[in-house]
Amino acid sequence: MEIENLKKGLEILTSSEEFAFIVPEVRTNLVMAKIDAKTEKDVAGIPGRITTFNGRAFACREPEFGASSHMARMVLNVRKYDSRKRSAIDLKYHPQIIEICQKLGLKVSSYDRTQEPENIKNEEGGTIPWGVKEAINKIGEVPDVIYHLGAWGKEPIVCLLAPDAIESARTAVCIAKLWLALD
Repeated sequence: MEIENLKKGLEILTSSEEFAFIVPEVRTNLVMAKIDAKTEKDVAGIPGRITTFNGRAFACREPEFGASSHMARMVLNVRKYDSRKRSAIDLKYHPQIIEICQKLGLKVSSYDRTQEPENIKNEEGGTIPWGVKEAINKIGEVPDVIYHLGAWGKEPIVCLLAPDAIESARTAVCIAKLWLALD
């Protein structure tokens, strides 16, 4: 079920003429967790991430479980607070993208990586649990969008959260279309 949903979400992204414009430099991934997900192996993603080629999003492999540790950790940590959020996709940061998310009625929050405690910064995988908790505490509920403005050597990123990969993909494409319409 998760793999099929992810394949449909990936098709939405790769068939969009607009989505490639909001893929971050570190590339992106679309993930979806099993209902009872406990570990990164319970979260399906795109091996090697989603990149861009000839102006479109491109995935070189089919979705599989355990393919994305970073985004899997994001979904697993968010699910500790809201188990309905089973999918995530990361987008490039731009202030207008945040404004678009807010205008779409998405709950938006952020965390400041420059305020990350040293012990967490030095722990492999420590930033995400800390950042998720910071973002939730900031607005008092689980957001639909969590972003950060980066830090030394870290690209600013917007993470879109949704119940499934199809909704993540549809929302991401909608954001891309609205962002491109601003120019």
